[in-house]
Amino acid sequence: MTSPIDIEGSGTSAIADESPQPVKTVEAESQEGRSPGQLMWLRFKRDRVGVVSACIVILYFLVAALAPLIAKVYGKDPYTLYAQEPDYPFLLDDFAMPTGSFGGMSGDFWFGVEPKLGRDVFTMLLYGMRTSLYMAVAVTLLCVVTGVIIGMVSGFFGGRVDYWLGRITDFFLAFPQQLFFIAFMPVVTAMFVSPQDETPTYLRAVAITLVMWFLGWMGLARLVRSSVLSLREREFVEAAKVSGASPWRIVRKEILPNIVTPILVQATYILPSTILSIAFLSYIGVGFVEPTPDWGRMFAIGADVYEQDPMFMFFPGVALVVFVLSFNLLGDSVRDAFDPKTGR
Repeated sequence: MTSPIDIEGSGTSAIADESPQPVKTVEAESQEGRSPGQLMWLRFKRDRVGVVSACIVILYFLVAALAPLIAKVYGKDPYTLYAQEPDYPFLLDDFAMPTGSFGGMSGDFWFGVEPKLGRDVFTMLLYGMRTSLYMAVAVTLLCVVTGVIIGMVSGFFGGRVDYWLGRITDFFLAFPQQLFFIAFMPVVTAMFVSPQDETPTYLRAVAITLVMWFLGWMGLARLVRSSVLSLREREFVEAAKVSGASPWRIVRKEILPNIVTPILVQATYILPSTILSIAFLSYIGVGFVEPTPDWGRMFAIGADVYEQDPMFMFFPGVALVVFVLSFNLLGDSVRDAFDPKTGR
């Protein structure tokens, strides 16, 4: 016969056996054995805003890269004055404005035609996008490389190196950027071309790139410097020093991988800002000029005729706003994907 004590003991053990055991969640199991890059990609894929923004940005770059092919299939180019072509005798009215509705939109001219000259707006937008994106990518790469190098050297070595590089950075930060662009662009072009000669487009592109690079790397340099200063005293960096690793190896293997996130996020903010600056230079007449297609130059033309033909400014305006907004949202999504503490 079983005693009450045995019954109570067996009941207790049964209850103990039925106690809940820790259960791993599906998400935790899915993250086991994955690299930080794979985890970042999983978090990014869950962010619908980031995915949509990335698709829009990729589409812009594809359209810019394929602009000549698209224009060839479309059958137009951004340089021909179609109002003077015999095939389109009534493209402009007596006031040099598009004769059709919505800026002359038709099956032949999808986005209408340019007032006064009769050029195709669709191909002008394609090639203007191509010009702005290529320039912005070049300036962003130069600014990122320069900012990372100066910030890494300043933060890692410290002391007098940090002091003098910091003063150089402060010196460049003291320049008023927009005013410097306006004043210095003509000086740069005049150094290579006589005032009586027309400045080649490639020289204007090089001058714009140099001026924007000259004044665009300081913010990233300060960001990298502050990140390196906080990392160089960490235990893994000290362990690398004790093991006899060279400064180059410590920077390349220990520090640089830990500051990729702020560098990448900052680059996603530099590129759209650069596009806006390039458009601003062309808008005020010190950037690209006729007949080079450019977003800023299209805004300058549209500002003169917006009362008679508001559609001419509509398409480049929408294209620019969508791209800048998408790239900024993409930067936010990349930052959240790299941050393991985010809930997105």
